[in-house]
Amino acid sequence: MSLRLYFDHHVPRAIAIGVRRRGIDVLTTEADGTADRDDEFLLQRATDLGRVVFTQDRDFLALAAAWQHTRREFTGMVYAHQMRITIGAAIQDLVLIASLMHPDDMRNRVEFVPL
Repeated sequence: MSLRLYFDHHVPRAIAIGVRRRGIDVLTTEADGTADRDDEFLLQRATDLGRVVFTQDRDFLALAAAWQHTRREFTGMVYAHQMRITIGAAIQDLVLIASLMHPDDMRNRVEFVPL
């Protein structure tokens, strides 16, 4: 079972397209109608949908740390700094993570890419 991903609005559209073309289920905040919502809402929304958040927004890291500290459950997060990863590398790493990781392995966890 591959991970289902939830991309926030900071992620370039080309990454979503590339990951989808490789067979991974991606829902963007734009497609979900939540692009204008705050980060806490988006993390909860992804959790409610059983999806792992992919973001390039540093604010999500603080939010994940706060949720981990208070033991608030979330489905997981993958973070990439906007200036430290190419679109191709992001696609490759996300496909690898989504293909190899089980949802239980990602629960309450933050993974950083590039790998």
